Amino acid sequence: MTILKKPRILYWTTHALTKMHFYQLSENRVKRVINSPHRIEKGIALNTIGMMQRAGSKKHPYEVWTMIQDEKGRRKVISAWRYPGITKPGEKLPEEILKEIREAKL
Repeated sequence: MTILKKPRILYWTTHALTKMHFYQLSENRVKRVINSPHRIEKGIALNTIGMMQRAGSKKHPYEVWTMIQDEKGRRKVISAWRYPGITKPGEKLPEEILKEIREAKL
């Protein structure tokens, strides 16, 4: 039997909300990227994580990216965007941090 932890509260920055409006992404779409990412990478900014999910079709593929920062008791959504095409994998997160993210989802 697994013990379910209390989910972290999502805090949306105004930058993230503006980008979501520009790229026509809903809150639920961004939550879906956070809950089941295809790839997780180290973010460009300090102490951030980038999560990606593929979308679109074979003819017109794109990726939905979300940059988050974990704080005490909450998860801050810093930005979200739609990237046309497929990106090459960047620097992966250490296994220790990936384990923490997986445990936080339970």
